[in-house]
Amino acid sequence: MKIAQFSKNHWKWAALLLGAFTLVAWLSPVSLNADDKKKKKADQQAETEAKIKAIDYSFIVWPNPPAIARIKYTTWYSSDKEKRNYKGNVQKKNGWMDRLAGTQTEEEAFSMPFQLNQPYGIAIDSKGLVYVADHKVGAIFIFNPDTRDVDLIKNGTHAHFVRIIGLAMDDSDRLFVSDPGLKHILIFNKDHKAEDVITDGLSEPSGMAIDTQNRLLYVADVDLDQVLVYDADTLKLLRKIGTTGHKHELTTPGDFAKPTGVAVDKEGNVYVADTLNNRVEIFDADGNFISTFGKNGDGPGYFARPKGIALDSDGHIWVADGAQDRVQVFTKEGQLLIAIGAHGLLPGQFQGLVNIAIDKQDRVFTTEIYPGRLQQMQYVTDAQADKEREKRAADRAKVAASHNAPASQQEVVPVQPPAAKP
Repeated sequence: MKIAQFSKNHWKWAALLLGAFTLVAWLSPVSLNADDKKKKKADQQAETEAKIKAIDYSFIVWPNPPAIARIKYTTWYSSDKEKRNYKGNVQKKNGWMDRLAGTQTEEEAFSMPFQLNQPYGIAIDSKGLVYVADHKVGAIFIFNPDTRDVDLIKNGTHAHFVRIIGLAMDDSDRLFVSDPGLKHILIFNKDHKAEDVITDGLSEPSGMAIDTQNRLLYVADVDLDQVLVYDADTLKLLRKIGTTGHKHELTTPGDFAKPTGVAVDKEGNVYVADTLNNRVEIFDADGNFISTFGKNGDGPGYFARPKGIALDSDGHIWVADGAQDRVQVFTKEGQLLIAIGAHGLLPGQFQGLVNIAIDKQDRVFTTEIYPGRLQQMQYVTDAQADKEREKRAADRAKVAASHNAPASQQEVVPVQPPAAKP
């Protein structure tokens, strides 16, 4: 009986001692030091994020001051902030015990965010969201420029992709996706549900453009050396521009050698980046040849594999040159207005430039495949530039009037004393 009582008290005191030991261990300098490290790491991360948000790109403009800026650098995008597994699904957070025990599978342990790898096609919807096709990742990234959030249209989840290249968006937010790997164009509704497909006449579809006024879809086919024209609503093939069957060797006006990019203006005129011929060709709304400009070379106004093409609200033609990593802006007559870019990774430079798109707010977007990024700039319209020009003229006139006024009316500016020398 005494032995049993002694054993019971023994375990009672042992439990109390264990609790006290745990409390002391929790309050020990080692534990407090770990908490300090966590806090310090969190503070460093917050400081880093603050620095990233504080980057000011507003000083990057073309042309350089004191000239009036016509292009202003805005920002760039590269990845989805969510941690995802290989299938593109948001990764669940595993407990520290699972990580310590090594019970995670290789897929569960995947910690990198989905990142642009080889982005190509660009489209912008009515809400200002930017869609980017990445055939290497096998997904279409949807960037929100205001919130910096990212959504995905994923292969195997929303549709089946093999090699997605071109994107186009109509006025009802239907998304057209060209997939040369499957020789078709997939069409998504505004809710990102695949609802239709175009296969008629296609071999290797690439860049696309939609004429919302005349309800026409233009598709550049790099294998056929043609631009195919479809009814944007019935999806019926209407006609073809260019001659096929000559293995990319035709140079005659109105023909193509691997056409890549397509754009349409407000009048329905069609602009085609004739890539291997290093030129831009212009057609009317009926497909009749109008004019062409450009030739092979590395000087101002010359091309070396033009791929992307887009139009701003003033009707200027923007051409993305894949070999020279630069964007050149022309008039409809082919007169060069400005050129930006060079080989490099700095803002406004490019590495493997492949495409360009401009939305209704004159935001300019470019994709490049080697750093895997989307860059954004803002075009300053002719009207905005004229307004700035008038403002500067008024300011100069005001200064001149002040200098020519009688001495009694002139503003007295105090003279600053010379700075003391150390």
